[in-house]
Amino acid sequence: MIDKARVVLKKYYGYSSFREGQEKIITAITQGRDTLGIMPTGGGKSICFQVPALLYSGTTLVISPLISLMKDQVDSLNTVGIPATFINSSLSAKEVHERLRSAKEGQYKLLYVAPERLESEHFRELLKSLTISLLAVDEAHCISQWGHDFRPSYRSIAKLIQELPKRPVVTAFTATATEAVTQDIAKQLALNSPTVVVTGFDRKNLSFAVSRSEDKRSFLLRYLKQNKEQAGIIYAATRKEVEGIYEYLHKRGFAVGKYHAGLGDAERTGAQEAFLYDDIRIMVATNAFGMGIDKSNVRFVIHYNMPKNMESYYQEAGRAGRDGEDSECFLLFSPQDIQIQKFLIEQTHMSPERKAQEYKKLQMMMDYCHTPRCLRKYILDYFGEENVSETCNNCSNCNNTGELRDITQIAQKIFSCIMRMREVFGLTMVAEVLKGSNNKKVLQNRFHTLSTYGLLKEYTLKEITELMKVLVAEGYIHLTESQYPVAKLTPKAVVVLKNEAKVLRKMEPARHKAEEDSTLFEALRRLRKEIAQQANIPPYVVFPDTTLSEMSKHLPLDEEALLSISGVGEVKLQKYGSLFLSVIRKYVEEQGLQPLPTSEAKKSSLQTDSKKPEGIVKGTAKETDKTPSHLLTYNLFQQGKSLEEIARERDLTIITVQEHIVRSCLEGYRVDWDALISPEHEQLILAAIKRLGADKLKPLKEALPDEIDYFALRGVICKHNFGDRISNRKVRA
Repeated sequence: MIDKARVVLKKYYGYSSFREGQEKIITAITQGRDTLGIMPTGGGKSICFQVPALLYSGTTLVISPLISLMKDQVDSLNTVGIPATFINSSLSAKEVHERLRSAKEGQYKLLYVAPERLESEHFRELLKSLTISLLAVDEAHCISQWGHDFRPSYRSIAKLIQELPKRPVVTAFTATATEAVTQDIAKQLALNSPTVVVTGFDRKNLSFAVSRSEDKRSFLLRYLKQNKEQAGIIYAATRKEVEGIYEYLHKRGFAVGKYHAGLGDAERTGAQEAFLYDDIRIMVATNAFGMGIDKSNVRFVIHYNMPKNMESYYQEAGRAGRDGEDSECFLLFSPQDIQIQKFLIEQTHMSPERKAQEYKKLQMMMDYCHTPRCLRKYILDYFGEENVSETCNNCSNCNNTGELRDITQIAQKIFSCIMRMREVFGLTMVAEVLKGSNNKKVLQNRFHTLSTYGLLKEYTLKEITELMKVLVAEGYIHLTESQYPVAKLTPKAVVVLKNEAKVLRKMEPARHKAEEDSTLFEALRRLRKEIAQQANIPPYVVFPDTTLSEMSKHLPLDEEALLSISGVGEVKLQKYGSLFLSVIRKYVEEQGLQPLPTSEAKKSSLQTDSKKPEGIVKGTAKETDKTPSHLLTYNLFQQGKSLEEIARERDLTIITVQEHIVRSCLEGYRVDWDALISPEHEQLILAAIKRLGADKLKPLKEALPDEIDYFALRGVICKHNFGDRISNRKVRA
């Protein structure tokens, strides 16, 4: 049966092999076993029930939570020649009955319905007339009250299964479920000895980063300018925050939309469709913009505020890179985020047990924001993944090349203070005592008489509190699970107090993103959008970015070569093949490129993880070498143009231009620093270097007049042969 499944996969989807876990799940389903699949977002859950649906007789009923998700999946299925439809609140009663009649006649292999429909006894009666051989529950964590998005309507699924004349094979899928939630799903759906397949929660193509110090709006502006051609989502915690970010970006000319529960249905639908159809690049949204966002080419997800728990964060961040391409996930944390989430928890009507659980999850989210360890490992440990590497080399902590500092003595002072305050106060109060504050509450409790009073007076309250949060994240301090958590020491802290272990901490990380040429890719993307507009479907339904990227690398010039590209099946080859081949042939001719023979292109098309162009050699017609971006800037500078003129001409920020000049100098290119730095400033900088050294820029900057910027510092150091000390501006600064 699995051989037939592979034939279906290639014919309709254009893929030669299944992804990790898919084959095991499909084998179990086609053997008639109930199956529970825990797969990361973008891991290909839909194929796990869509392929068996084509192998089973009768209809596959899919329980899906959102209208947009149903429409996208049905559009995708119909595009590749698989008959499918949906029933939800967007249809009239007449349309519902017509679609059910067609399903009864066997015209559809898959029927998508919303869980709310199953609460109607009348609708469940109508479903009994169908031959349902397979039932698939998507976003199955919604059935568990211990999940992060519990929906009571999901509880009607079990009732439907019991009422059907013949029990179908039941399958359930989710991306974010702890062990407890996984067990609860199986229990609530009454699965019969289910095959549970956990493919792992790791999304290797996603990079993770947390920022705790950068101005949020400045970060957005800089990042979006650098990635203006990419699609991304910005999540914010409240409607007010969404509106503010939207206005800020809209006024600055970004193609941006907004989405939250306070908008009308038409406005929300319009914004979502504009995003899905690539009419806008950026969506600013609350978590109302959630499940069902099946857009494959989201290149970044930015959390403007910290989410309430890890399940929500990982699911929302996981909307980036569903096509398997490298994508970025940023979390911009500030202390105010904690108060927002606590307020939202307090506004809900929960049992004390459930509320304590929510506070525990919130604390673990706060720990994630402060841990100096691998962010990916933290996430995977949370979901119970075993044998996780200590480093991933693809998160802001692992890539942090900052200085490793021994903070044992500071940590001991903090631990000692908590102990002397009898472990009955929160972090803020402990920080006040360590700072030596004359706060009324400090004096009332006579904490000013403690030996630890004022021990860290040279630090700000914010610095002390931030350090304590790192110690919480590292397991030295435990906070009770409540609205006002109390700080208590763990055995790990006691070991440090006894001088039997040290506490080490790294500085903040730095990130750099390289520029890439994408001429053909953009041409293919424009063609895709034209086709999608004519067919009234989202562009990624035509082809995902990964397929366009592979076309750009391997340059197929005939149908045989195009069919070897991952994601190009027989149906899509017939529909779109000639159009895409025309664009590729034109590009090859203009660039004077020679593709490899078809057999070689087929072979290289399997190597989809490579970022370098493959399958081509330079032709004799236009043989050129690509000049690195920083040297293009350097050449313009050598022509006598100012940094401001270069920035305007190349559409770069002035900081990027400055970076290019410094990099050119470090690589041995001569830079006329006298044209950029005044003699007076140079002498002041040299005098400061003589006193403080050139190892760190921040002390130098603080010791000099405000008008002397970091670029001048780096220029003087580079001019006087201290280049090895400034190779990483963000860390040093």
